[in-house]
Amino acid sequence: MVSISTLLLQEPYIPPPQGFGPLLSYVIGWVYFLAWSASFYPQVILNWRRKSVQGLSMDFIHLNVLGFLCYAVFNLAFFFSSEIQEEYKRRNDGQENLVRANDVFFAVHALILSSFTLVQTYIYKRDESQKVSIPSKLFILGAIVGTVSIVGLAGWIKSIEWIDILYYLSYIKLTISFIKYCPQVYINYKVSSTVGWSIGNILLDFTGGVLSIAQLILDAYISGDWSGISGDPVKFGLGFVSIMFDIIFITQHYILYRNRDDFYVPLSKVESERERQTLLTPTTQYSSTNHTSNSIV
Repeated sequence: MVSISTLLLQEPYIPPPQGFGPLLSYVIGWVYFLAWSASFYPQVILNWRRKSVQGLSMDFIHLNVLGFLCYAVFNLAFFFSSEIQEEYKRRNDGQENLVRANDVFFAVHALILSSFTLVQTYIYKRDESQKVSIPSKLFILGAIVGTVSIVGLAGWIKSIEWIDILYYLSYIKLTISFIKYCPQVYINYKVSSTVGWSIGNILLDFTGGVLSIAQLILDAYISGDWSGISGDPVKFGLGFVSIMFDIIFITQHYILYRNRDDFYVPLSKVESERERQTLLTPTTQYSSTNHTSNSIV
């Protein structure tokens, strides 16, 4: 079996960077990949340290997995599929698409880490009220049904090409990027705290968003083809949306809600103590009854 890293190193249609501009784009691409990829770890580590996901939006977690699944499929197809590459050229005057190896690495890595975070929500402690909302469930169901429907129609309607299906997936990802942060913003507002939500994730995400847009604009400028931005709307839109919400979260964390006390932890300790006392109560009652019987005898 050929590994993904081996396939990525081949890059048959992308020449190595030559000149300052392409080299700068190459460096920016990998720096933003590292920043965005690293942004997933602070939340995973925070959940592990607290042994809790209290304060974390379940809508965000589930939508995030669906979004990065769509994004991973989009990037993998644009990077590896010769058929998709040819379809893109026919629609963009023979120009190459701007999906790069770092885009593929990031999308696949993000899918893995977001899925791992989802698993944590079923392992670590969370409140009974922490559930996926009905609107999010309907959106996820609608996205899945819509994708299956378009794939089915592609076999019957000649005007629908595989690239259209990928663009549909990219719009799902872009839509999720617009809505997935809203529940977390509301939760922070409701409890007047950002406890449970990692600011390290946000700072790295902000860095990645700025560099992602910078690389896309630089690539379009170097190639002289600004259609590369419209041809990859999910990357361009993703960068802007993430920056906008990052600014909101930074404002919440450093300006509006500066109390860093994890009020969920004491509550968890109290509940654990109550559970322990509940388990010990029957034993205590039995000992007391036994002692009384012995006294009577």
